[in-house]
Amino acid sequence: MTLSRRDFLATSATCAAHLSLVAAVTPLAMRHRWAQDTIGRVVASEPFADLVELADGIWAVVSKPLSGDRTTLANGGLIAGRDGVLAIEGFYEPAGAAWLAGKARDLTGRWPTHVALTHYHADHANGAAGYVTAQHPVIRATQVTRDEVLDRNKPTDDARTAALESVVFLSGTDNTTLDLGGRTVRIVPRSGHTDSDISLELDDPSLVFCGDLFWNAMFPNYVDAMPIALSKAARALRRDRDTIYVPGHGAVGKVDAYDRYVAMIDTVEHAARRAHEQGTSAADAAAAFTLPDSLGEWTLFNKQFFERAFEAWYRDLDR
Repeated sequence: MTLSRRDFLATSATCAAHLSLVAAVTPLAMRHRWAQDTIGRVVASEPFADLVELADGIWAVVSKPLSGDRTTLANGGLIAGRDGVLAIEGFYEPAGAAWLAGKARDLTGRWPTHVALTHYHADHANGAAGYVTAQHPVIRATQVTRDEVLDRNKPTDDARTAALESVVFLSGTDNTTLDLGGRTVRIVPRSGHTDSDISLELDDPSLVFCGDLFWNAMFPNYVDAMPIALSKAARALRRDRDTIYVPGHGAVGKVDAYDRYVAMIDTVEHAARRAHEQGTSAADAAAAFTLPDSLGEWTLFNKQFFERAFEAWYRDLDR
């Protein structure tokens, strides 16, 4: 699929462009390892994503962005109860949402009744129109998320815009409870990756769909980040009991993977604060920065993304 100039300009500052660049230079062996390293049982597999069963009635979409296929790009999932099915994320292309809707029908006997968008970035939201081709689920997002999709992403066709016109707004301050029938999902407003993130949380089993507040083994995109808020949100998401964490990008993880992520963003914070105090420019600080071997392997396109992280920290520290 060719990325038009309009699409590129609309998404070049978001996660989609970051992942497209990474895909272009990542060795094939690493791409395969990324796709295979996950928790759960794979029930469907496509070049762009696997659908992984995590528990009875709960599945994660684990995208394969390093393959170069942009159908989904971001992770997402399905949560099913007796009375409804929640689909998580709109993905990059409507074909990604349509694929997940079809899998919901295959696995549960019904189309998604609800859709939740964790934030506005194009790889999580621009394809939501794919859900309304067969049925018309309730699409839920914060007003900031909906407005930023329309104002900043500028979807390229009327169907994508129309799909978001009747969004049911989530509170930006209070939790929302969604009863699917015998299964309750808590939708929690947060911020850090953007100014309008949400997480989707279950207590039984203990499971969190984190959106881009958690990236597993890929260095995150700080383009819209508020790093102080991100650090607080990452700590708030972590639970003391055995929990499955579905990241916005990368393999599904448990506490070891989650703690490695928190240690990584803490390492970035320490380096950024020290460089800021010393008066070092973000560009120079980023050029000198490396992640310690103790944190393991992290996929990184180039040090531009370190610079983006330092710039975000400097913005926070200068306020």
